Amino acid sequence: MTVQDVLDEIRKRPGTGEVIPIIDPATEGQLTEFTDCGPEAVDQAVARAKETAESGVWSGMADYERARVLWRIADLIDENADILAELESVNAGIPPAQAQIITKVGSEWFRYYAGWCTKIDGIARDVNTGGLTGIESHQHVYTLREPYGIVGLIFPWNGPVFNFCAKLAPSLAAGCSSVVKPAEETPLSALVLDRILAEAGVPEGVVNLLLGYGHTAGAAITAHPDVEKVAFTGSTEVGREIVHASASSNLNKITLELGGKSPVLIFEDADLDMAIPMASFGTFIHSGQACVCGSRIFAQRSVYDRVVEGIANMANSMQLGGPKEQGAMIGPLISQKQLNRVLGYLDQGKADGVELVTGGYRLDRKGYFVHPTVVTNVDPDSSRLFQEEIFGPVVTILPFDDDDEAVALANNSTYGLAATAWTRDLGRAHRVAKRLKAGTVGLNCQMQFDHSMPFGGYKQSGWGYESGKAGIETYLQTKIVWAQM
Repeated sequence: MTVQDVLDEIRKRPGTGEVIPIIDPATEGQLTEFTDCGPEAVDQAVARAKETAESGVWSGMADYERARVLWRIADLIDENADILAELESVNAGIPPAQAQIITKVGSEWFRYYAGWCTKIDGIARDVNTGGLTGIESHQHVYTLREPYGIVGLIFPWNGPVFNFCAKLAPSLAAGCSSVVKPAEETPLSALVLDRILAEAGVPEGVVNLLLGYGHTAGAAITAHPDVEKVAFTGSTEVGREIVHASASSNLNKITLELGGKSPVLIFEDADLDMAIPMASFGTFIHSGQACVCGSRIFAQRSVYDRVVEGIANMANSMQLGGPKEQGAMIGPLISQKQLNRVLGYLDQGKADGVELVTGGYRLDRKGYFVHPTVVTNVDPDSSRLFQEEIFGPVVTILPFDDDDEAVALANNSTYGLAATAWTRDLGRAHRVAKRLKAGTVGLNCQMQFDHSMPFGGYKQSGWGYESGKAGIETYLQTKIVWAQM
């Protein structure tokens, strides 16, 4: 299968809604187009998922057999790694080397959760309730961990293969049937992954791929009365809409991995030769289009000037370009809409009197490229650049004097997804980690990830956790059974 095969295939998919163009963000040229699936397709997909859930064709399969299927999916992803990475680059503008890493991480989701298929256990104990009732009564009590019948999996455009696998692997391991909707901007790799699922032995109707807009197909999934669980990754604004849709339909359960405005604290005793390049990488990677990007940096006053200069130098040295441009480290923003959003924030910052150390403008070329931007002299209480998730290559840098001020600045946010502290003082590192209001804290490291560890956010950065044991528990319900002895 080639990229052109996928472009032709998606164009032929049936639908009843609007025609949606797929744009190459590095050239602004149209790659192909497809038709929004429409509400009837959502109903049909949910019905297929419901039929498989009720028949037990997947949930009733022996757990070791489900594990073998998941392992086979991983092998097939590796066998198709080149085409998946190429689609990731073409569709999302990701540099090829980074796209290869994303694809490899995707296959490992299925290997990791293949191991969990045989380890879904409840608890059991014998209970004597005589002390409460006055009558001696013995029961054997146990719990069952059962999959949600139908889950809706909705994920964004920043790393389509990663997000597809991150949600589907634990869902399948738990025994769920699902309807899956990728972002309308980046649906191409999902077509290849859908073929892989069938080839690996996932029964027909267990996973149902839907293509369309979030406000059409996505909204229909989240409001559907037969969808019992929704797992969504995306913006906090859309997360709120999903919560409202759930409340007005069947109160389906929700897992939300939402936005971030992650702080990075650089103390005066930090290894600056490590902290400065890592903080730069951690904010500008993928043009800042990652929820965990460290977009607010705080440096202790004695090293503040060096940090600002160092990160500005890094910003100026990072080569921007499309996937086919030799040496490109950073790709474009995903769309004209996202470009307008980022430039709008920068215009507002200039009007507010912030200092642009470097960047702050669109490159004079085709493609949605914004020069990596370093901003200082920002009001942490009122500046939108400081408070709101921009999802672009923009970082604010402010000074602090002591630990208390650093923590207060870091926690001055409605978000709480990730945080980082750079210091050689291990006591300080762990004290600060306990005080930071974030779901993930890195100490002298940044952008770390492992499939075995849970990931989730505090405050408006999400509900629930993904990956690790918590990831499979997201897709399981608990039933308590009392048996009179």
